[in-house]
Amino acid sequence: MNLGQMNPLRTWLSVLAISSLLTTLVFCGMTSAQEFRGKWKPLWDGKTFTGWHPIGVGQWTIEDGAIVGRKKADEKEYGHLVSDKRFGDFVVRLKFKALQGNSGFYFRVEKAGFSGVTGFQAEIEPGPLTGGLYETNGRGWVVKPSPEIGQKAFKPNDWNEMIVAAKGGDITVWVNGIKTAEIKNDPGRREGHFALQLHGGNDMLVMFKDIEILEETP
Repeated sequence: MNLGQMNPLRTWLSVLAISSLLTTLVFCGMTSAQEFRGKWKPLWDGKTFTGWHPIGVGQWTIEDGAIVGRKKADEKEYGHLVSDKRFGDFVVRLKFKALQGNSGFYFRVEKAGFSGVTGFQAEIEPGPLTGGLYETNGRGWVVKPSPEIGQKAFKPNDWNEMIVAAKGGDITVWVNGIKTAEIKNDPGRREGHFALQLHGGNDMLVMFKDIEILEETP
């Protein structure tokens, strides 16, 4: 067909459909972590706890531009640093250093249940389960990374980058650019708080920094 003879309305609808498909691909985890484009907005200002509040036990401090969480194993209760705001669909990236104990990046959670929050977490621990998806006060492990993928993705005693993308029921997690978990059409909650975890009954030392959310997509 001669391009000059193309129907303008049909052309516009085709462009709109392609644009919608590209946005869906970005959010649904059908791309690599390195391909996210857009404007990243800080979720943490790097200096204060503005926008976040602690619940439960443990100590949260800010040291050298990082959030540091500490807790003793004899404290059986859990601790969390929870976002004031609630979020639905999102792409979040952050850096973490898991030195001791079990932690996680929670999303779409409610402040309820025996542990203080209920909902999904992207697992963070000093081992190969980092990057898995666990539902607290729910189904437990939903996606557990294989030992091979976990060992390849996680860097012990070092800063690691995690990206979590959620659109509707489609959720994907990457650790250092390696996909560690993915689910489609999950029936779980679609909106709630973010939170950082200090696990009950653990000696804890975990650090977070550069927590950002993707504000704009192509």
